[in-house]
Amino acid sequence: MEEAIIQAAKFLGAGLAMIGAAGAGIGIGLSVQGALNGMARNPDTYSTLLTNMILGIAFSEAIAIYCLVIAFLMLFVL
Repeated sequence: MEEAIIQAAKFLGAGLAMIGAAGAGIGIGLSVQGALNGMARNPDTYSTLLTNMILGIAFSEAIAIYCLVIAFLMLFVL
């Protein structure tokens, strides 16, 4: 019985750790939306906006990967 509670807590903790991935997805969507709006209003800034957008997407995706690593650590190491 006690081991089942610990296993359930692991699953719950891993699921809660993955909430950050939803935030990263929202952040990526908002950054792409903002860049596309900027490109549509002023096409001359395409290269600058594209570079900044890709950099922002990389940072947001890194947060999602960290959440995934923490979830895997909770499931398989603890």
